[in-house]
Amino acid sequence: MIDLATSAPWLTLLPPVLAIVLVIATKRVLLSLGVGVVSAALLVNGLDPLATIASVWQAFAVIFWDDGAINAWYVGILAFVVMLGIITAFIMMSGGTRAFAEWAVRRIRGRRGALLLPAVLGLVIFIDDYFNALAVGQVSRPVTDRHRVSRAKLAYIIDSTSAPVSVLAPFSSWGAYILGVIAPIVAASALPVSGLAALVGASVANYYAIAAVLLVWLVIAFRIDIGPMRREERRAIVDGQPFDPSETVPGQLSDDLPEHRPGAKHALALPFIALVVGILAGIVGTGWRASGSADLLEILAATDASMSLVIGGVLGLAAAVVTYLRTTRRDPSFSPATFWRGTRAGVKAMLPALGILIPAWMLGDLVAQLGTGDYLGGLLEDASMPAAWLVPVVFLVAAGMAFATGTSWGSFGLLLPLAGGIIEGMGASDMLLPAFGAVLAGAVAGDHASPISDTTILSSTGSGSSVATHVVTQLPYAVCAAVCAGLGYVALALTGSVAAGLAVTVVGLAAFVVLAKTLLRPVEAAQPA
Repeated sequence: MIDLATSAPWLTLLPPVLAIVLVIATKRVLLSLGVGVVSAALLVNGLDPLATIASVWQAFAVIFWDDGAINAWYVGILAFVVMLGIITAFIMMSGGTRAFAEWAVRRIRGRRGALLLPAVLGLVIFIDDYFNALAVGQVSRPVTDRHRVSRAKLAYIIDSTSAPVSVLAPFSSWGAYILGVIAPIVAASALPVSGLAALVGASVANYYAIAAVLLVWLVIAFRIDIGPMRREERRAIVDGQPFDPSETVPGQLSDDLPEHRPGAKHALALPFIALVVGILAGIVGTGWRASGSADLLEILAATDASMSLVIGGVLGLAAAVVTYLRTTRRDPSFSPATFWRGTRAGVKAMLPALGILIPAWMLGDLVAQLGTGDYLGGLLEDASMPAAWLVPVVFLVAAGMAFATGTSWGSFGLLLPLAGGIIEGMGASDMLLPAFGAVLAGAVAGDHASPISDTTILSSTGSGSSVATHVVTQLPYAVCAAVCAGLGYVALALTGSVAAGLAVTVVGLAAFVVLAKTLLRPVEAAQPA
């Protein structure tokens, strides 16, 4: 068998790059992911066709069954996605969606107000990016649809306030994981700070996450629509169509489900309150059980996020079913057959998301077997340069790794210890926290822009936008934030100052806003009255 990955290690980049280019060029996500999976399996097995088939099957099977047991992580996420679809169906049939939308429309004035709803919720729900991506969209979508906001714009706001906010928050599943990685590195270094202080210091140097969140608010405040986003916003405003009806949209319920009238806001509020309470209880309960500690950070570090989502999903589903049964019990148009029709409709609405998540995870597994991350990490290890200039290089490598593999956490686990070891070996402890910040920033940037990232897919699902449309409409904004962050890291390398780098990042964002406002009229203003 030919070992192509060893003889030509650059080939390890081919499958993810091929899948990403095809997604952008063809907008056919499943086909693109399939090509990426098969090409990765071929490279892993030295072009042996029979071994390739076996590898593809193994990559699929391990999602459901691993090491002689159910793969609780992946199966739990899939189960939560399905339960959220069913919850949404029952809320709609109970009249909760319509009642909440009518209530919100009376209080939220204009498109800008509608856009602020997901932006604020994205900041508030910082505990976990998966929960954020799915829950914010389900709550905000009725309001943004009423105010003629495109699903693509909603998906962009959700995606830009999920992982970027979670990575900046110390008391989140992300913060706890990162703390667990960097705490021993900091303890073994010459840096006189605690692990938590190091995490906060790295967050201040996480220019991309800061830029991505700030850019959301600038886009809303100054009505900045660039690239393909202008087309999507124009369709929503002029035609009243928030998405392209010819595209497959995950999370979209069928139009033939009955709605109870007049409906009530509590039909939406109670299931989502139960969902939130269940997830938070699951996070605390699973973390406390695994860590045996009452310390919040240790609980968050040990929590089982997938199981927490399942616990919240079960409670939310139970609340949605009870609310549905109580609301519709005297309505003759709602029969046991209607109940099961709603259940099937909820599952069916989430099938496109499941169909994209599974091959994306398969591609991630095969790319890991290829050693794509190790290859990019090796490039960093072989770099010979001053410690300060290692910071912008780390940012670029982390971005490339997360973009190619579709996972930021994998990049964290590989590059944080690697960058820390290199910096300490140079005797430049003052650059340790900026280097950590650059790794976090680059990994989130790559994950944010990658069409094979699970947060990208879940943000599309929560908002009801097709994955391909979300990727191409979000990319210009992600690139803008990444360029501004990159300039910030160059400034940091030149000055040695984290504050100077952050200032350059913010100035870059301001320059982008001025340029966009000068060259482009807002889509609303460009339309005929």
